[in-house]
Amino acid sequence: MKEFLPHNYQSLLKFAEENAFKYAEADPFPNIYFDNFFREEMLDGILEEFPDLEKRREIHYSNPNEEKLATKGEFSFGPNTKKLVHFLNSQPFLEFLQKLTGIKEALIPDPYFEGGGFHEIKRDGYLKIHADFHKNRRMNLDRRLNLLVYLNKDWDEEYGGYFELWDKDMENCKVKIAPFFNRVALFSTTDKSFHGHPDRLNCPPDRSRKSLALYYYTNGRSDSVDKVTGSRITTTFVSRKSRDNTKMKVYNTAVNLANEILPPIVVKSIKKLRNK
Repeated sequence: MKEFLPHNYQSLLKFAEENAFKYAEADPFPNIYFDNFFREEMLDGILEEFPDLEKRREIHYSNPNEEKLATKGEFSFGPNTKKLVHFLNSQPFLEFLQKLTGIKEALIPDPYFEGGGFHEIKRDGYLKIHADFHKNRRMNLDRRLNLLVYLNKDWDEEYGGYFELWDKDMENCKVKIAPFFNRVALFSTTDKSFHGHPDRLNCPPDRSRKSLALYYYTNGRSDSVDKVTGSRITTTFVSRKSRDNTKMKVYNTAVNLANEILPPIVVKSIKKLRNK
């Protein structure tokens, strides 16, 4: 643990206990972020291993909702990255997350990194506001938490790239988090946890917005902590009132209607089409 964090196990649990109320009472839904969470030299090693996603093209989302690159599985992870993600999926860290978030069910990591792993957004890229899929069909588990690790050194706020959390009515952005190096964001995933990076990135052409994402699940979920309606297996994108264009709204109306009326096997095929 000392290789990754400036905490031992007991101090990590104490840190979680000290921040649990802040997490639970956060607006607009349970969330928190920490600066300098990891040992900087360790995270430097992760950044050095960040793959060239433009060349690899493992996943390229390109549609009215997102312009984004990502890895698939852990095949593109270097040795330092593998060590880190395996630690973040280990018992000590899962117990830290449970104490911090108040989730009663046992947290289960995703060894397949479905939707997780390295993410990269280039200049003019974006990820519109959305709520994540509720159910991981591959493991038949309920999605509960998103953990984001930002890897952007010397990030100028004028570049944009803020991670935004919006209220359930999509009227106001309640939280804006700059994607600074060694900043970690965590939030509960429900059908109303609307989040994203909705405005086009304004960084120089030789820069990009880099992050590492991990998702956590449970077998069933307790309504005492969070609640969802249904069991969607695809992401639900939503429009900001008076902010997003008609093309996005028409596209999402069609996609959301398809999700409601088509069989799951067809919905899975639609989901794959988003990955070019």
